[in-house]
Amino acid sequence: MRPITMNAGAGLLLALAPAILPSSVGVAAVPPTSAREGSAIAAEAARAWAPDAYLVYLENDEPLNGTGRAERWGYLFYSPSRDAARGYSVEGERIVVAGDPGFEFDAPPLSEGWIDSGAVLAAAERGAGARFRREHGGEIRAIYLMRAGLQERKPDMTTWTVVYDAPGVASLFVVVDAASGKVTRKWRG
Repeated sequence: MRPITMNAGAGLLLALAPAILPSSVGVAAVPPTSAREGSAIAAEAARAWAPDAYLVYLENDEPLNGTGRAERWGYLFYSPSRDAARGYSVEGERIVVAGDPGFEFDAPPLSEGWIDSGAVLAAAERGAGARFRREHGGEIRAIYLMRAGLQERKPDMTTWTVVYDAPGVASLFVVVDAASGKVTRKWRG
């Protein structure tokens, strides 16, 4: 398997972002969930698609709230037997979008036991995110989990990346070890 590069990860953010579904009149809003809460539903669907499918990437498909919860999460699985990837966007307790990403994405599986999105956001906020938001009027744009992407010294590490944006300044990227919850890297770009 070849490692994912930063360019592949950034391109993946754009390619996996499903179109916002129109809301129906009279339908109650789905309460925001954590990233882990939708993972079982997505994994069950992925195993039905391919028994050897494993999770390789996940990100928020809707904006995060202050506790690391979102109304929708996107999960990408890879199947070695099919040599293909399949994505699922989960809202509450249901899959609202499922499909192939339209590009080759052979990636290693995420490590087991990754911490959930709320703990990650708390670490990123302590690790520079809160200061960035306060000083620049910034906001959280995205949070994503992947392996072998942003740690040159430990390329097999599964990490979360929290991306902060603000008008007129470079974005802030805060990388958090998905096992320990420690900030391992941050940069502006």
